[in-house]
Amino acid sequence: MADDDKQEPTFLVADVGGTNTRVAMSAGRTILRDTIRRYANREHADLAPLLRTYVEEQGGSAPLGACVAVAGPVADGRAELTNLDWSIDSARLAQATGARDCAILNDLQAQGHALDHLDPNAIRPVIEAQPADPARDVGARLVIGVGTGFNAAPVHQFPDGRFVPPCEAGHASLPIRTEAELRLCSFVSTAHGFPAVEDVLSGRGLERVYRWLSSEAGSDEAHLAAEIMDRVESDPRAEAAIRQFIRILGTVTGNLALIHLPLGGVFLVGGVARAMGRHLGNMGFVEAFRDKGRFAGFMNNFPVSLVEDDYAALTGCAAHLYERRIL
Repeated sequence: MADDDKQEPTFLVADVGGTNTRVAMSAGRTILRDTIRRYANREHADLAPLLRTYVEEQGGSAPLGACVAVAGPVADGRAELTNLDWSIDSARLAQATGARDCAILNDLQAQGHALDHLDPNAIRPVIEAQPADPARDVGARLVIGVGTGFNAAPVHQFPDGRFVPPCEAGHASLPIRTEAELRLCSFVSTAHGFPAVEDVLSGRGLERVYRWLSSEAGSDEAHLAAEIMDRVESDPRAEAAIRQFIRILGTVTGNLALIHLPLGGVFLVGGVARAMGRHLGNMGFVEAFRDKGRFAGFMNNFPVSLVEDDYAALTGCAAHLYERRIL
């Protein structure tokens, strides 16, 4: 892990999800693919010992920098994971890795920093936008993550660097457009009251949609999210659950597009988004995205793409550290 003037700086980067943590080394902004390791979170008491284990497995030398992307809010250099009883701060990250330069990002911030550093073949168009005026600045971009949870982050490029402010979009109230969606929300309502976006738009959310459809049919049948995806062609209820999920995803994505005006594009990321990818074009996503009344035509300004790189957050962490180093 040595670093000198003739080599790219060596960084340790990690993507901490609700279920698994991916860790890798990078040479500058390039992830060293043979160093990627995946750890089951349930097998570790906290993030710091997991990272110490990784450093030891890589030979024990300290990287120049370390950056962790977490599925939860980050404030004052400290992160509390939303769907996991872990926390991490810059001091503990430095202690666990030996790195001199440490950063902690929200996972969607990391995805935003990854844009422009991904293989173009890993970005698949979902909605093409009308041609932009060449004289007009394309402005912001927006990343939307659908996985264990839901979140979003706008991406702004300035002459002195990239700014990706954190959000907690998954905890906004779920939008309601139909009587069926109102019944779904009543079914999903939690002890905290009206359901949030990620109570439906997440892996567990898809399971809730399926159980709701079962209850509407007088059944208690339930399946895991992966099973629902596998049953889409053999189980009409699975197809209906995915279709309902995708329509709500289209509505929420359209709402976020109007809020942030990402003329540079909307990028869907996350395991559930990738799993839904082949259905986005034929199960109502586009129609729901554009269904904005008198602003329906305006929605044609926003291209939407699916990011199919499972390690994009790692790339974003490396890009963030690299940019901090050169500015």
